Amino acid sequence: MKKLVIHSDKIDAEARQTLLKICPFHAFAVENGQLSVTAGCKMCGICVRKGPPGAITLEEVQTQALAIDKTQWRGIAVFADLSEGSLHPVTLELLGKARQLADSIDHPVYALLIGYQTGGQAEQLLDYGADEVFTYDDPRLADFLIEPYTAAAADFIRKVKPSALLVGATLAGRSLAPRIAARFRTGLTADCTALEIKPNTDLVQIRPAFGGNIMARIVTRNNRPQLCTVRYKVFNAPSRLANAGGKITPMQRQEEDLRSRVKLLGTTRKDTGIDLTAAEVIIAVGRGVKSKKDLALIEALADRIGAKMACTRPLVENGWFDPRRQIGLSGRTVSPRLIITVGISGSVQFVAGMKGAEMIIAINIDPQAGIFNVAHHAFVGDWYEILPRLVEEIDQSCRPATAAGL
Repeated sequence: MKKLVIHSDKIDAEARQTLLKICPFHAFAVENGQLSVTAGCKMCGICVRKGPPGAITLEEVQTQALAIDKTQWRGIAVFADLSEGSLHPVTLELLGKARQLADSIDHPVYALLIGYQTGGQAEQLLDYGADEVFTYDDPRLADFLIEPYTAAAADFIRKVKPSALLVGATLAGRSLAPRIAARFRTGLTADCTALEIKPNTDLVQIRPAFGGNIMARIVTRNNRPQLCTVRYKVFNAPSRLANAGGKITPMQRQEEDLRSRVKLLGTTRKDTGIDLTAAEVIIAVGRGVKSKKDLALIEALADRIGAKMACTRPLVENGWFDPRRQIGLSGRTVSPRLIITVGISGSVQFVAGMKGAEMIIAINIDPQAGIFNVAHHAFVGDWYEILPRLVEEIDQSCRPATAAGL
């Protein structure tokens, strides 16, 4: 790390005026005849290169990394998100991933369950692989309120000291994770698309960055716990164990930690409307579709195979689709049995939202399109020529069955 050092003994009135003029960000201030650097400094170095010789220097600052005893932090924990009294499916997906990570470093898998009358949900967490479920059960925790939930999560971390805490990117998870990170002065990576772990227990949190041009590998080296959020459908849920073991550990909190300045007056069920996450078959379209009227042909194919229509971000911005039909990191994450992509190049953001599909069929005129790197079957060509032939083949294959009265 570097910083600007002002050598006052080499700065007279003339030098001071020169520095004030040459700084493009006006990041110098004068107080009692002394020059200082303000927060406007961008470390561009112009004052060093073009200012009076020796007046300003750019010097390396030695920083000492905070030492942390990683052996004191043990276990991969999962925040058990409750939705209307039931475990959110993302919780089970995270348990499966936590088991993979924990087994590779010989750590246990914990589940943090906060709510009221959660005995059934705690047993379910054991059935899906948790070694130990820590429960905070109280009538005042029946509804998600950020203050008591944060207090409970912080108490769990202080007492159990898990090395990492995986949180689902739900409304509750997105609210809770940043508060925990701030309270423990640790890192948080949002919307991870992959997770790995090193032998020293450093969690490698992978997600697209810089507009999706790179896949960032983020590591929290000197802080614990390690925190990340993961969307629903990114990982696969594990199978239910036939002979589950593990134990349930009730946790107690002080009375003041259960209080909240927020009072829940009531709840209203939101109309979810379009739900791509539950779709078994999806046809997704991209910028290769030149006109909105051309969607009719794709909709014809969707009707024949019982598929839901989806799209990439540019088509939402064009006003062709409802935003709830967008697939990708800024849209929905899906994991259908079959997805057909039409005219989609395959950006990192889009692929991250659908790579969990069992079968991916891609149609694109560009043989170098990135979507072909993840597709199981590829059609290289103009979709305007390929799709009509595909619809015709489907119609012809259905005619004999119709004629036979099947």
